[in-house]
Amino acid sequence: MDAHPYSRLTPDLVLDAVAASGLAPDGRLLTLNSYENRVYQVGIDDGPMVVVKFYRPERWTDEQIDEEHAFAHELKNHEIPVVAPQYSGHHEGFRFAVYPRRGGRTPELGDPKTLEWIGRFIGRIHAVGATKRFSHRPELNPDLFGREPRSFLLEHKFVPPELLPAWEAVTAQALDAVALCYERAGDVKSIRLHGDCHPGNILWTSEGPHFVDLDDARMGPAIQDLWMLLSGDRPAMTGQMLDVLAGYEDFMTLDRRELHLVEALRTLRLVHYSAWIARRWDDPAFPAAFPWFNTQRYWQDRILELREQIALMGEPALVVD
Repeated sequence: MDAHPYSRLTPDLVLDAVAASGLAPDGRLLTLNSYENRVYQVGIDDGPMVVVKFYRPERWTDEQIDEEHAFAHELKNHEIPVVAPQYSGHHEGFRFAVYPRRGGRTPELGDPKTLEWIGRFIGRIHAVGATKRFSHRPELNPDLFGREPRSFLLEHKFVPPELLPAWEAVTAQALDAVALCYERAGDVKSIRLHGDCHPGNILWTSEGPHFVDLDDARMGPAIQDLWMLLSGDRPAMTGQMLDVLAGYEDFMTLDRRELHLVEALRTLRLVHYSAWIARRWDDPAFPAAFPWFNTQRYWQDRILELREQIALMGEPALVVD
């Protein structure tokens, strides 16, 4: 595998891949904001522009990518507004997919009706997602998103030595608190999820929301696709969750035990995020985009952040009945 596989991804290779999909690119090429993969907007002769995603080599297997695409088409066939690929293939060692271009803006999450509308569509996604399991894509759990990323950061010595004892202690304590949250939740159901349903992956138009980027689709608890819509203090998050559930529960009933996982999942995301940047540090795009990552201040902030999460995980779960 190349040390930096995307160094081979030239504009000519991108346009050739689009041509191999059966489209006729007109030479217009715009790089879109993406770090994990490489994503481009490409002009097409006698047709609308398309969006082309080149998957990071070695991240997903072909079987896992095929499951992502199949899930997107399954949702689309149920008339759920998910942007599904119109072509998927290989070109010069890259797995890529071509999508129709869909515009939109970030939704106004301060509007209760917007939250209800988004919740309604997530409920529809989950109603389909609950009908069967992924066979190849992984599951969101404390091992893959917590313990393994922590071990990676320790093994590769990303944490500054003077902060290592504090970071090591707080991450161990945080993951113990995560385990307690999972114990309180009990044996909750795992379903097929969008997986990364933050506001940046929800585009809003006059017709309502549509969902993009199923790259992180995986098995997990339903609350994973809901908690990222919440922000602010406890009363604010309680109100927001009630608004989301007003739409969500038109199609799916949320097991209230999953509310014990809100802060646990937030904690796992924080640990996983640091390890994600660390794993990609040899990609030249990452030091340029995240210059603060390997600074003392970054790790000091993460220690404080995790201490706050430990306190939050010790509080009772949100009550939304």
